[in-house]
Amino acid sequence: MKEVKSTMAGNVWKIVVEAGQEITNGEDVVILESMKMEIPVSAESDGVVKEVKVKEGDFVNEGDRLVILE
Repeated sequence: MKEVKSTMAGNVWKIVVEAGQEITNGEDVVILESMKMEIPVSAESDGVVKEVKVKEGDFVNEGDRLVILE
């Protein structure tokens, strides 16, 4: 099981993947918003999205799990 974690603290602005979706290394999975800037968070490996752990509008800290991959 692989995880995609937040790279910084911020609000979850947009979730761009859903459970069951195949993704590739480097593909954006979540867009964070911090200080009026949009920061994409990308997968670090190929996989299939097993679970999205956050919802749009949530506040996350650096290192929080965003997406679980199989």
